Amino acid sequence: MKALRKCKLLNAARRRYFSSVADATLHQSTYDDEEKNIIWRENKDSNTLRYLHYAIQECAKTTTVINGKAIHTQIIKYGYEADILTANMLINTYSKCSLIDSARKVFDEMPQRVLVSWNTLMGAYIQNRDGEEALLLFVRMQREGSEFSGFTISGVLCACAAKFAVLECKQLHGFAIKVEMESNVFVSTALVDVYAKCGLMNDAFRVFDSMSERNDVTWSSMVAGYVQNELYEEAIMFFHGIQKAGIEHNQFTLSSVISACAAMAALLEGNEVHAIVWKTGFGANVYVAASLVDLYARCGSIDEAYIVFLNAEVKNDVIWNSMISGLARNARPLEAMTLFEKMQLAGFCPNELTYVSVLSACGHMGLVDKGRMYFDKMKKEHNLSPNVYHYSCMVDILGRKGLVEEAKDLIENMPFAATPSMWGSVLASCRVHGNVEVAEIAAKHMFELEPNNAGNHVLLSNIYASKKRWADVASTRKLLKDSESKKERGKSWIQIKDKVHTFMVGERNHQSIAEVYSRLDELLIDMEKLGYKGQTEHDLHDVEVSRKHELLRHHSEKLAFTFGLMCLPSSAPIRIMKNLRICGDCHSFMKFASKVTGREIIVRDVNRFHHFSNGSCSCGEFW
Repeated sequence: MKALRKCKLLNAARRRYFSSVADATLHQSTYDDEEKNIIWRENKDSNTLRYLHYAIQECAKTTTVINGKAIHTQIIKYGYEADILTANMLINTYSKCSLIDSARKVFDEMPQRVLVSWNTLMGAYIQNRDGEEALLLFVRMQREGSEFSGFTISGVLCACAAKFAVLECKQLHGFAIKVEMESNVFVSTALVDVYAKCGLMNDAFRVFDSMSERNDVTWSSMVAGYVQNELYEEAIMFFHGIQKAGIEHNQFTLSSVISACAAMAALLEGNEVHAIVWKTGFGANVYVAASLVDLYARCGSIDEAYIVFLNAEVKNDVIWNSMISGLARNARPLEAMTLFEKMQLAGFCPNELTYVSVLSACGHMGLVDKGRMYFDKMKKEHNLSPNVYHYSCMVDILGRKGLVEEAKDLIENMPFAATPSMWGSVLASCRVHGNVEVAEIAAKHMFELEPNNAGNHVLLSNIYASKKRWADVASTRKLLKDSESKKERGKSWIQIKDKVHTFMVGERNHQSIAEVYSRLDELLIDMEKLGYKGQTEHDLHDVEVSRKHELLRHHSEKLAFTFGLMCLPSSAPIRIMKNLRICGDCHSFMKFASKVTGREIIVRDVNRFHHFSNGSCSCGEFW
């Protein structure tokens, strides 16, 4: 029975060709007996080989290993293992079944090989992420003097891309020029891709610019390359070039440019690309939909992100993770946790990224017990080992709740080396909760991990200042002055139409800064009538209170908000991006401003989104 099951596919193939065999047999009746026997044997051999080819191709399509091996046995039985076409089909079948050693054995035993034999095995190594073997095979191919094609060179270049092998890539580029194949569209596209993945975008563009023929993969490789190398503006500009050239869009190009818009929080450009997505019919593509969810979530438009998520016809773990992460980032922790449960009910298993998002949601709201529960659950229920990002989230959860001693102990006892962000989180938590002792320990580690980051010295100085320890403030400031560390200046930016306007603390260079300060003064008068008072405790300079008020009122996010109030339509939300954490006074300012002006204000700082409306913030005063 077992043997019959193994040969089931072969028998089905034979039945399919039964009628052709019958026709051949009837045709033979016009010949004498000897001629009949010769023709019958030839037809029998021809049809048997045809049956075997059909059967082995079916095994490749369905990736059924057992049947494939059974057919291989029949091939050997009938003596066809030396047939080039048959051997190539076996290599292809074993490759698709991920049996690379078996594919290599068939290849090595071939008495004669053709180009397809080499390319098929090389493709198998690349598909199985064994770029080194693919490169070695190409070297052997050259030594044996075998013919090659553009597909061969492009395949080896793909292996270089997987290994980030810059030297080999450049050698292959030179080889392509030597054999006059650099103009081959597949070779050139592969060169663009490998240079981009190796971070050599200038080289990638030079290859692209020299191409006489390009396909949609070439264009999408360039956009993806810019995004991978965090050249987001260039990616968007290149996409505009695609539009002007009238090139047809594909899902890869659209997904990449949406990711560029998301990274820059460029909502206007993102909206334009979204319109193209629906116009071209790619809205149903799950990866494009996931990119759109991420775009809207990163721009603070979490409701729009959820609409895209709900309308996605097909959902995979990527789009679920994008939505959960977006909810967590936009201060919707309960909704993030609810969606986490719905994801599992839909049959998807959470992965490491899912748990980073849900732990982050707990951190934003100080949900210590929930955080501990999820941290244990990922190990016990989903057999996932917490990595450095999960430990970082737990440190953040504990620190934000004031459990800085426990956060310090977790870092010291975890099975990884601590990252700067971990000790930075502890140091920031000590600033909020006034724990000087742990702050000094965290600062010591930060000085070692980030010796050139002046922000760590400033933060420790501010902790001393909050406790009126001015001697320690002076010594910390002197240490900072003597070092080569540089403090990152606070800045905020806002997009008005197609232009981004940036404001620094105490900005003087913006073309409309005089009008901004005048409008800000008027706004502060209206806000003070409702009870707003500058929270001078958030300015830790050792100066008079009046000077502290002056310093606070010129913070960059206040200037960006005022400019947005002046330029944006009354119905439009005011979206502000900031490179540092929003201070307590600016947070209070935005709450009062949302009430006085009736505007929705969305501020994205280095940690999260704050949605201000009618005098309250989505963070619930926990950030």
